[in-house]
Amino acid sequence: MSEGSGNNFFYGNTVNMHGGSGNTGMVVQSQNVNAAGENPELARAVGELVRLLAELRPQLSAQDAEVVDASLPVITGEAEAEPTRRRQALMTVLGIASLAETLGPPVVAAIRSVLGLLGG
Repeated sequence: MSEGSGNNFFYGNTVNMHGGSGNTGMVVQSQNVNAAGENPELARAVGELVRLLAELRPQLSAQDAEVVDASLPVITGEAEAEPTRRRQALMTVLGIASLAETLGPPVVAAIRSVLGLLGG
């Protein structure tokens, strides 16, 4: 949603015509999203991260595994969370993964990919 001047609010596409002739088409500003409103590239990246975390989990301490488990609903979008909370969950798991020896680097790379797709 963006706010216009005064009490006007605009949702979705807005088209303004100011004279001319033969006006056809419009410029649409949007991300690549599917019918459910999700970015398929982000969905794939999150899916890959979840797969890698499942492989990493046996290498973690019980406390770290519990933190990862608690972070997953926010990371995957299952839990309603604002972008800041999702980023915090990703950074928390990034810290845990960075200490893991074997599978840590691929998880770190997957988290960086998700963060990049989220714009941060």
